[in-house]
Amino acid sequence: MTARVVVVGGGVAGLATAYRLASSGPGAPEVLVLEAEDAPGGKVRSAMLGGIELETGPDSLLARKPWAVELCRELGLGDDLVAPAPALAQVYTDGGLLPFPSGPFGISTDPLELMRWPGMSYLGKMRAGRDLVLRARKDGGDESLGSLLRRRIGDEATEKLVAPLLGGLFAGDVDRLSVAATFPELAAGERDHGSLMRGARAATRAAAAHRAPGTGPPPMFLRLRGGLRRLTETLASALGPERVRLGAAVTEVAREGPGYVVRAGGDEIAADAVVFATPSFVTAGFAGALAPQAVPDLEAIPYVSTAVVLMVYPEGTGEHLPESSGFVSPRGQLAVTAATLVSRKWPDPAFGGRAVVRCFIGAWGMEGSLTAADDDLIERVSGQLAEIFPLPAEPEHAQVVRWPLAMPQYEVGHLDRVARIEAAMPPGAFVVGQAYRGAGIPDCVRRAGEVAERVLAHMLAPR
Repeated sequence: MTARVVVVGGGVAGLATAYRLASSGPGAPEVLVLEAEDAPGGKVRSAMLGGIELETGPDSLLARKPWAVELCRELGLGDDLVAPAPALAQVYTDGGLLPFPSGPFGISTDPLELMRWPGMSYLGKMRAGRDLVLRARKDGGDESLGSLLRRRIGDEATEKLVAPLLGGLFAGDVDRLSVAATFPELAAGERDHGSLMRGARAATRAAAAHRAPGTGPPPMFLRLRGGLRRLTETLASALGPERVRLGAAVTEVAREGPGYVVRAGGDEIAADAVVFATPSFVTAGFAGALAPQAVPDLEAIPYVSTAVVLMVYPEGTGEHLPESSGFVSPRGQLAVTAATLVSRKWPDPAFGGRAVVRCFIGAWGMEGSLTAADDDLIERVSGQLAEIFPLPAEPEHAQVVRWPLAMPQYEVGHLDRVARIEAAMPPGAFVVGQAYRGAGIPDCVRRAGEVAERVLAHMLAPR
């Protein structure tokens, strides 16, 4: 079988890239997606627990990054996008769970509100307030999130308030994560407004100015009724079985004249272009013969393993959960780095009166907890939840889903590393996916469109 463009990997990024190529209009290239697993979707998965279908990977789409939401609407799924129930996110403190102060990313927009917030010491609050008078950094180079946050708002506010939220999104350590690659708007806040707090306030006002009069802020997250797997399943269905081959593990990609030959499942597939939508360490294995100079950078992107603990409690326990979407926890405080109160955030008649909770374990420097057996993890996590909420010591149903080497870490200098990787790939070979220019589904969808345009430009270029 011959395909003009072969996409290696059938996760969100690979499927979205193939979809953009296949739907590019008259003269669209032939496309073939090769996926080693027996189902498309990558980390977009669900599991049945106590008669409830629960997400085991990502559970929603970040709405302020519109690309995935727009793709859902393009695919006819727009009417099934659901906003969460109105509920505050919380952070675990020595005094229990507390709502975050107002403001994006855990950065307060109101110094007086921050002074009243009970989750920090008086000295910590005073140090955070110095953000309003400290001079802005003049050097425009990349730095770690921790460096920026500690310099502006101090150690206590960083560790107790902001790092649990921002670091948790990447299962990372803020003292290693790149500002430029993760939250460049924070650096822009300091650069443009001289302060993280003033930058947060300006961002909040700008967002309000774009809303229709009399309306509140739009939801931060949206989910698909029936689960996010409907997005990847619909992408695969739109491509059709002739363009998506499952259970097809690629063993080699080699140059053949101006094009490529891809070997998978005993077949040799000729292609004019190849898109690697695989983890960077997998791509490194293929790149040895194609772009050896890219291999060190591909292998140097660190990954962290994580796990999700799904728990369904008996009937009547749902009312014992607070009106909260969930909480995050500072590093080392709990086994749980974050928890989603699913039955509060995404209420569903299928839950009945049961409390449904999804807990996350593992992060950079905290992977040791994942060595425990499933039963031990469930016992430890449910025990900590029972100390926080009036829940039974044991859930009625529980399941651990492990994600080995699941989260790429965008360390300082990450974008320079990605630029080197992209520049080192030979003509007609491209990389896309979570490891490079945005780890969430919206960023993967955005980048898929950009890579598809580059593939099309390559196909049209004279050779």
